[in-house]
Amino acid sequence: MRRDEPVGPKSPLYLQLRELIRGKIENGEYLPGTAIPSVGALAETYGIHRLSVRSAISALIGEGLLKSVQGKGIFVVGEKLAKDLETAGGFEQTLKESPQRSETRLLIKAARPAGTLYAGYLGCSPQEPLFYVKRLCLLDGEPLSLEEAYVPQNLVPNLPDVDLNVFSLHQVYAFYGIRISRGEQSLSISRLDSAEARLLDVDAHRGVLTLQCVSYDAQGRAVEFARSHIRGDKCDFHVHFHR
Repeated sequence: MRRDEPVGPKSPLYLQLRELIRGKIENGEYLPGTAIPSVGALAETYGIHRLSVRSAISALIGEGLLKSVQGKGIFVVGEKLAKDLETAGGFEQTLKESPQRSETRLLIKAARPAGTLYAGYLGCSPQEPLFYVKRLCLLDGEPLSLEEAYVPQNLVPNLPDVDLNVFSLHQVYAFYGIRISRGEQSLSISRLDSAEARLLDVDAHRGVLTLQCVSYDAQGRAVEFARSHIRGDKCDFHVHFHR
């Protein structure tokens, strides 16, 4: 936890570095979802021992400001997610809450204009710049779903710098203070092209479940159009209703 006593020039080096990193997070130099410099780079930059750097980083990980990912680095987490956002997390959040081992692989992250189709879903002009994200979700090592998302660039401008193998899109929205309050979903059966069928390890001639959703924030802005192609042999859908 963060200590209450002031940290000054005579404080231990790891405490001084801890507060320096915290300051860079708070002033936006280290943005949520992005990696900070490595332990070695920080040690060289500030002329201190690696153990001091690791102690500073460990303290900030303990506070929930940083997150260590094996083989990738140390990432800025930002504010913690609110519970209501987790319940609105959609199919990806359902995977994360599963007791089975889930994994998400980023396939595409690119910029594109909305075009007529996605402008209609998102209520914007066809020229509006969007981010397009495509990921493959696996459960216990087996392909389960193909996830696509279209997000207005002005809502999450630093998305190109965020590692989406580490953070979900709903975590990125939380970094910007965006809270999903409602969504409009539809479920249908569709066929994949041969390349997508191979990714999901299904017969291209057989149908898959396709879940489409437009998500809105509390101000009524369309935040995301998402499409999930889901293997029907790997997933059940349940609907609860009250009279």
